[in-house]
Amino acid sequence: MASLVEQYGPREAMEYDVVIVGGGPAGLSAAIRLKQLAAEQGREVSVCVLEKGSEVGAHILSGAVMDPIAMNELFPNWKELGAPLNTPVTEDQFLFLTEKKATKTPGWALPACFQNHGNYVISLANVVRWLGQQAESLGVEIFPGFPAAEVLYNEDGSVKGVATGNMGVDREGNPTDAFQLGMELHAKYTFFAEGSRGHLGKQLMTKYQLNKDADPQTYAIGIKELWEIDPTMHKPGLVIHTAGWPLDADTYGGSFLYHLENNQVAVGYVVGLAYQNPYLSPYEEFQRYKTHPEIRKYFEGGKRISYGARALTAGGLQSLPKLTFPGGVLIGCDAGFLNASRIKGSHAAMKTGMMAAVAAFEALGAGRAQDELTAYPEAFKTSWLHEELYKGRNFKPFMTQGLYKGTLMVGIDQLLLRGKAPWTLRHKHADHECLRPASDFKLIVYPKPDGKLTFDRLSSVFISNTNHAEEQPVHLTLKDPSVPVNINLAQYAGPEQRYCPAGVYEYVQNDAGQDRLQINAQNCVHCKTCDIKDPTQNIVWVTPEGGGGPNYAGM
Repeated sequence: MASLVEQYGPREAMEYDVVIVGGGPAGLSAAIRLKQLAAEQGREVSVCVLEKGSEVGAHILSGAVMDPIAMNELFPNWKELGAPLNTPVTEDQFLFLTEKKATKTPGWALPACFQNHGNYVISLANVVRWLGQQAESLGVEIFPGFPAAEVLYNEDGSVKGVATGNMGVDREGNPTDAFQLGMELHAKYTFFAEGSRGHLGKQLMTKYQLNKDADPQTYAIGIKELWEIDPTMHKPGLVIHTAGWPLDADTYGGSFLYHLENNQVAVGYVVGLAYQNPYLSPYEEFQRYKTHPEIRKYFEGGKRISYGARALTAGGLQSLPKLTFPGGVLIGCDAGFLNASRIKGSHAAMKTGMMAAVAAFEALGAGRAQDELTAYPEAFKTSWLHEELYKGRNFKPFMTQGLYKGTLMVGIDQLLLRGKAPWTLRHKHADHECLRPASDFKLIVYPKPDGKLTFDRLSSVFISNTNHAEEQPVHLTLKDPSVPVNINLAQYAGPEQRYCPAGVYEYVQNDAGQDRLQINAQNCVHCKTCDIKDPTQNIVWVTPEGGGGPNYAGM
């Protein structure tokens, strides 16, 4: 990039009070709150949001059941404004599955974290699109299709802003006839709201050592389909979660099945990325899950509408990094505010954006710029969000000890102790450190898809509306090209073939019969699993050309 900037530069620069990287619930809530505060006090605050998707909401994927607590704070009149929270939760079920049977947890034994009375079954993509409309009506400038590709720094080491990626570059990095140099966006404060495993957030954590007092972060992959089902099987507001089959008892994971409006059902599977067996395929486990008698009954005669996948940041309170650094903050899932015990993160993301906005607004009013917004983490420590995450802090560490022991301990922790145990369990390993050699395991043979209930990866990617320009540089980069064959294939049987839910990675043989890793980057749905789970951390996900990736409808 530097050589192209030197050759075609300088880049055009735009100045703002606040630049926000990422148009998800955290970023848009921050932008909205800044503009609300400015209107209340008769001040001008310039705010822009950069969104890598082709439109706001294009890359947003979540279950999702939303707790409206943050929405109530941001827009007390959200119902009158038409926010798409249309389906109140009517019933909670938690099932433990064996291969053929399902055991329903009685209501008295269901911890509060699994109770959803007062919450809404939503499409988070649609909620985010609505938030984008509200932000623009308040004067926020939103630039979809412009990924922030580079952090800009001042000489004193503080964040100056970000630069968008160059456009019209071929696979070798050379400018084409359509070449456009990226733009610089300078800000008094820059908010990073890229979602789980943010590309720039990861760099900032390293530069400023934001993780040095935190446990290793832990992640999961969530894979989701949207279905239109037989109206006789549809129960608006029904929320079903499962644990157990098809995963073994030692592997963390489970499913969700949420009944939306219009005979639609969101179904998905979450697998913790600390799993050990390199033969495990989260995608195939999800397909297998749908064949369970208690689950398949909802889908027979139905039609699959959409597909997608996204990593979840699930370490909780113990794994939160330092949230501030000179000139900027981390908000939402870029920092890791998802509450794994409740399987919810959108309300947390919104709240963190709002708290950071208040801190920035006060700093701007005092004439400050590019220092640390310490009022943001201070506000978090006294917020309902901190209290909520504290209650759920032991959930993930307990559940990684196995399904049966974990369920028992979570029951004691949440039902008897109400999340106020006098101990805090720790995360000891990063997910990529947990993978063991293939020689320790037997090959898992998954059933072939039937094309009606279960599907292959490529037909799934097709309905995610994923697209990348064919000739752009591959955005899934390798630090060392020899590692995939010499280490990943040799020791771990090529796990990237199985943990990627989009068929990006496959091992093929060249004309000499030698194995090589083929990267089908055009299939990438931007889930970030490879960046997280690669055993030697050799794969690095970087931003592709603007507007590329999935285009989720109703997810």
